[in-house]
Amino acid sequence: MTVVIGVVFDVSNVSGGNSMRYEVITGVERRRRWPDEEKLTILGEVGVDGETVASVARRHDITRQHIYQWRTEMRRKGLISDRKGLLVPVEVAEDAVSGTSDAHSGSVDLIEVVLTNGRSIRASTRLSDTQWIRLMRIAEAT
Repeated sequence: MTVVIGVVFDVSNVSGGNSMRYEVITGVERRRRWPDEEKLTILGEVGVDGETVASVARRHDITRQHIYQWRTEMRRKGLISDRKGLLVPVEVAEDAVSGTSDAHSGSVDLIEVVLTNGRSIRASTRLSDTQWIRLMRIAEAT
């Protein structure tokens, strides 16, 4: 809750007829402090489900410039990668599956992806590209 109090002082010079008006506005500071975790969360929303920098900025009541500055800051700190993620179609070769036991034969339901930062994600093959990208951004950011 933001409280803004306005105080107006009228100082009149009775003999000269000059008057001066002073207006003092006090209240909560507008500048907000953003922890790195929150910045990373906001940065992670850009590009997901077609979200643009402008739409994410509007939703969080910040300027687009904040997002660009945060992106640069997080790259400098090594919290996000400079490289863009790219999803490519993959097929599992039949001979690669043939050496496994009968319990693992058939379709593949689980995939493990190892990211450049050394972290890995194990998830269902049924996830959409958007869900995979979101998972990768989370794993890279945390």
